[in-house]
Amino acid sequence: MQQTKSIRGESPVSIIGAGIAGAWHALLFAQAGHAVTLHERSSAEMMRSTSHWAGGMLAPYCESEVSEPVISRLGLASLELWRRELPETPFNGSLVVAHARDRADYERFARRTSGHQRLDAAQLAELEPSLEGHFREGLFYPTEGHVEPRRVLPKLHQRIIAAGGTIQFDSDVSRDDLDGLVIDCRGLEARDVEPELRGVKGEMILIETDEVSLARPVRLMHPRWPLYVIPRENNLFMLGATSLEAEDTGVSLRSALELLGAAYSVHPAFGEARILEFGSGLRPAYPDNLPRITVKGDNEIRVNGLYRHGFLIAPALAQATLNYITQGAIDNEVMRCA
Repeated sequence: MQQTKSIRGESPVSIIGAGIAGAWHALLFAQAGHAVTLHERSSAEMMRSTSHWAGGMLAPYCESEVSEPVISRLGLASLELWRRELPETPFNGSLVVAHARDRADYERFARRTSGHQRLDAAQLAELEPSLEGHFREGLFYPTEGHVEPRRVLPKLHQRIIAAGGTIQFDSDVSRDDLDGLVIDCRGLEARDVEPELRGVKGEMILIETDEVSLARPVRLMHPRWPLYVIPRENNLFMLGATSLEAEDTGVSLRSALELLGAAYSVHPAFGEARILEFGSGLRPAYPDNLPRITVKGDNEIRVNGLYRHGFLIAPALAQATLNYITQGAIDNEVMRCA
């Protein structure tokens, strides 16, 4: 890649895929003065995008329990970009709880993570009144945040347009159709050029109740089915669990029972909630479950393998790509040249 690309707006930039990775790339490149066109094969509702089914947790400390340090590094850098570009993003922290029988898993989680405060029952109840009397203690990660993917993606798209970029929905293009710099953010659709990618299923259930109120995501420790409950607007909650090594779509009966049972164990009022939606998305992952920015020649960059960390690390990956184009800076932990 030639250093002359540091000149603002010199080369047109085409980005394929308007999910979370593509949207952040389009926004930062448009703000840097490039003529950006973002192409998305689906409609503006993004129903075919993995981002549509995501949890949207911005939790670098919690994710460090099972993730490589590079994920925490990218996640912490991304938090600053979320705050800068979408200052209304809720940063109310994350909460981790467990029932007494699962205390060993709870303590292991505490040992493997940092950035938390230990809360006793009274402090936990003050933080989340709906959980009063349900748990004896909790781990509070005060600097973490969360977004609602189906609401935040349209906001990012609006900011891209405001920055001078163009978005073309229902635009199923390939590298050969485009001029200038092409940034491929297609996720699993890029397996035609990235055969190492696999799909990892993430299941979710959307429920509605006005009997529980939460200000932040709550993770329930369990040896078999760890659960997270993420509050949404209008009395909605998303229930999700860990990733499954499967490429089928939909939610199995067994998974649904486990998710709903776990939610009931967080608060019995969830037993009366109304189920609005079952769904699942396939997250793109390389064999090592780490993201890659792959530079192919002078005019193509592939950004993929965000795995279960898309909303957490996408902003920092976009910044790394932009830094490479404008400054020649190479992030050795995520960049590859081919």
